[in-house]
Amino acid sequence: MTNLYLNDEEQAMLNGAFGPGVQRAMEIVATLGRIYGAPDLAPITHAQIAGVSYKNIGDAGVAFLSAWAAEGARVRVPTMLNPMGMEEARWQEMGVAEAFAKPQLEAIGAFSKLGVQQTLTCVPYLLPEAGLQRGDHVAWAESSAVAFGSSILALRTNREGGPSALAAAIVGRTARYGYHLDQGRQANWVIEVACPVRSIADFGALGYLVGKEVGNGCLWFSDLGAWLPPLPADVTAGGAAADRLKTLGAALAGYGAVALYHIAGYTPEAAALGETLIRPDARRLRVESLAPAYAVMDANPEVSTIDLVTIGCPHASLSEIQAVAQAVRGQKLATQLWVTTGRSIRQHAEVAGWVHDIEAAGGLVVADTCAVVAPIKQLGIKSMATNAGKMACYAPAHSGVTMRFGELEQCIEAALSGLWPAAL
Repeated sequence: MTNLYLNDEEQAMLNGAFGPGVQRAMEIVATLGRIYGAPDLAPITHAQIAGVSYKNIGDAGVAFLSAWAAEGARVRVPTMLNPMGMEEARWQEMGVAEAFAKPQLEAIGAFSKLGVQQTLTCVPYLLPEAGLQRGDHVAWAESSAVAFGSSILALRTNREGGPSALAAAIVGRTARYGYHLDQGRQANWVIEVACPVRSIADFGALGYLVGKEVGNGCLWFSDLGAWLPPLPADVTAGGAAADRLKTLGAALAGYGAVALYHIAGYTPEAAALGETLIRPDARRLRVESLAPAYAVMDANPEVSTIDLVTIGCPHASLSEIQAVAQAVRGQKLATQLWVTTGRSIRQHAEVAGWVHDIEAAGGLVVADTCAVVAPIKQLGIKSMATNAGKMACYAPAHSGVTMRFGELEQCIEAALSGLWPAAL
């Protein structure tokens, strides 16, 4: 461990002057800083906490959060929550057992006492109320959000754990190391993409191929911008570029541990600093085809009957919800369809009429949760289909389901027929 500078206020937090809850938080932040060799702490403007679902944290996690809240700690910066294991307003309709729902609501209540906003979404960057500014130091725990925020918005955050993100929110600081530093944001991998990358599923497949090779590398995509439309100044509505990039980052983080990537001439830091962001000793990877990724991610080609089609991992944007609504409008589904998203995003989709279109067809636009952290086994779901790379990565192991992975059009056809179609 190294020496960590704390100013007078930070030292007072560590000494217990602000109460036991703040002291506990500063102990976590300071210990991590010493472990990772941070010189000091960086003030943060925002935090986002993962490890929210009762499926993941269990009774021990609920007790830990409740005890922390009882100590009187409160967050100092705007702080948002990742999805939990059910939709708060419709858990009974979804078939979630009370034995799951009760401790889940207890955990959410503890977060609320701590002052955490009940956003329950993995896409805080799609929420205008987050108030994010380029270059902000933040403390985010959701791996896909870290990848998008760091890469597309030039935010500065490491991949926090759920408790460390909460601790940072309570003290308003995080340890200044890793991706908070200029040198930590230099690419040690150069990725050449020598095949077409067109759809959301394609970007997820690319994330699989690259993520499993580079681990926690920092990436420079030399030519990926050619396959992307211009990135709008405001990404909160989604759109073709944002939707593809959020699934790319989610897959890079899921199949590897990537927290930051640059795209030449496209992402903010790459456009401003160019190839000076590439380390002299950077390794190189060339992607010739996405076929090997589809062969793995479409894990169960022998399965044709689909119990649940799920769209929105990371949570669906307004543009993705609109695309699903247009595809199912006026039709009747043959199997379950979940479009998972954040509460505020669904409210905007309701005003636009897209929630009505999807639910009139027999689907659900589900807030607060997703099929990774929901108690899928308890709901009797055995086979799933998705166009989301992260879902294809996590759901088989986390939920014990068979998985079909492909294009959005294939997923819609599966929802309408109950059967996975041949390649389009």
